[in-house]
Amino acid sequence: MVAGMVAGALAAAVLAAGGGVPDGAGGAGGGADGELSSSVIVAAVADQYWMRAEARFAPPTAFIPSPAVTYEQELVPAASWISVEQRVDEGGTTVTARVRGMTPGHAYGVHVHQKPCGASPEAAGGHYQHVQDPVQPSKDPAYANAGNEVWLDFTAGADGSGSASAHHLWGFGPGGAGSVVLHREPGGAGDRVACFTVPFGAPPGETGEAGVPVEQSTV
Repeated sequence: MVAGMVAGALAAAVLAAGGGVPDGAGGAGGGADGELSSSVIVAAVADQYWMRAEARFAPPTAFIPSPAVTYEQELVPAASWISVEQRVDEGGTTVTARVRGMTPGHAYGVHVHQKPCGASPEAAGGHYQHVQDPVQPSKDPAYANAGNEVWLDFTAGADGSGSASAHHLWGFGPGGAGSVVLHREPGGAGDRVACFTVPFGAPPGETGEAGVPVEQSTV
């Protein structure tokens, strides 16, 4: 699917900072020494959209800022790596997160949040919700759940790597999702230990929520 999208893309962009090549583009894998410090690749055509962003984590006070910010280096070390991929087609929206360099054996909670990252963990706002809880911050399990939000919890392996995917029939509303936040423990809440600003998007000309027509959108 992705190859066809790129070949016939109406819009495609590659934004990069640092040296090397992105993971999967001829390098030794994201996060390896000498590779890209951050990058974004976007391809969109008709009713399909694909985005992949990657970066190395850096503290908020780093001389060279990164879209990936670590607030707790014991759990998310500086220079550890994250990538987030979004695929949107007629079947819905799939978000996949991959990491390297985490604390081996630690279980992380991971969610898509509403706003970009900042120097403060709270800058990312609350969880993105398909049907937004009228009471914020949201604690009602009728809204704060893996069906109405994007949860990407994982446990880091012995080598510090991990991954998770979530699929929904609905897509992100315009400008509604801005980051992926790593929490100290899995589940619906917890201390925020790191954040990655991600340019989530939608297919060209999408009039409803990204990924599927409005009438097919379900929690």
